[in-house]
Amino acid sequence: MFQVHPSSYIDDNVTIGDGTKIWHFCHVQSGAVIGKNCSLGQNVNIGNNVRIGNGVRIQNNVSVYEGVELEDNVFCGPSCVFTNVLIPRAHFPVHGRYERTLVKEGASLGANCTIVCGHTIGRGAMIAAGAVVTKDVPDFAIMAGVPARCIGFVNERGEKVNKGDASSNGKADR
Repeated sequence: MFQVHPSSYIDDNVTIGDGTKIWHFCHVQSGAVIGKNCSLGQNVNIGNNVRIGNGVRIQNNVSVYEGVELEDNVFCGPSCVFTNVLIPRAHFPVHGRYERTLVKEGASLGANCTIVCGHTIGRGAMIAAGAVVTKDVPDFAIMAGVPARCIGFVNERGEKVNKGDASSNGKADR
């Protein structure tokens, strides 16, 4: 069983997993698949055919557009931005030809960051608030700035570590 606030709208042909909570003023569009135990904050839009894994947390004011996939346990901070077209032009719409963006398991996207489409965010990576990601991100990398650049690495618990200790599940020396 999942929960949807009465002010939200869920289109036909949507799959929502048990334990998921969808808060105020959200819209989940046709073909979307949302896993178990997810949370969609206020004013979240999930585009057509978007796939969202289990345990994903999407904070307020985030639009996850068609072409974006969020694996399990991804965190999307407030007002983070996804794009799905590299060269958007109002006079020349692309109609369904979207670039693929993959956010791998356990990645965290900070508030107001922007993920330019066509890239992969690695497993456990952390994107700083306000960063603009314009290229693929390695597993467990910390990315900051405009454009975002790697400034270090974290373990699975989000603790800063040396590069070789990045996937040590929180047991690395600091």
